Amino acid sequence: MKIIVLFNLKPGVSAQEYEAWAREFDIPGANGLDSVESFTVHRATGLFGSDAPSPYDYIELLDITEMDPFVAEVSAEAFQAIAARFADFADNPQFILTEAL
Repeated sequence: MKIIVLFNLKPGVSAQEYEAWAREFDIPGANGLDSVESFTVHRATGLFGSDAPSPYDYIELLDITEMDPFVAEVSAEAFQAIAARFADFADNPQFILTEAL
């Protein structure tokens, strides 16, 4: 299962600060979970075939083994510090659950 997270940064949050934190804490932290097969963060650069900006600043792609183990791991106190810091950066993130066809 993949979880796609779409979000913009909160007003006043610098992209440089968020990206440094993501590289140092968020990406290694999520990739260190047993239930996560892969976690990547992507900066949106535009819309294909257009000069228009993306409606979102960032996209996260989480490839997880199963939902229940993932929820248990992200609910643990050790991971909650990462989740709380993410909430300081992300403005109303949208967590989209998917399944392959």
